[in-house]
Amino acid sequence: MTIIIEIIGWAAALLILVSYLLVSMGRLSGTSVTFQWMNVVGAAGFILNSGWHGALPSAVLNIAWAGIGIFTLVRLARGRART
Repeated sequence: MTIIIEIIGWAAALLILVSYLLVSMGRLSGTSVTFQWMNVVGAAGFILNSGWHGALPSAVLNIAWAGIGIFTLVRLARGRART
């Protein structure tokens, strides 16, 4: 089980890093659905990994990170529904 948690943690780190790289290169917008989903899924992986290791500050930070991403996704969906 520990190896699976570690793989999830490293995949989460890679996903968030790639999302940041794509925004920095101008390939994605910070308000794009793709960017937000990459961050939500990455944060979920970090929550699992951090919680497993007892790193509560990191887990709480990533709960907030995922919450911001979910809030933004809901806001984007509502904006699309209006148009």
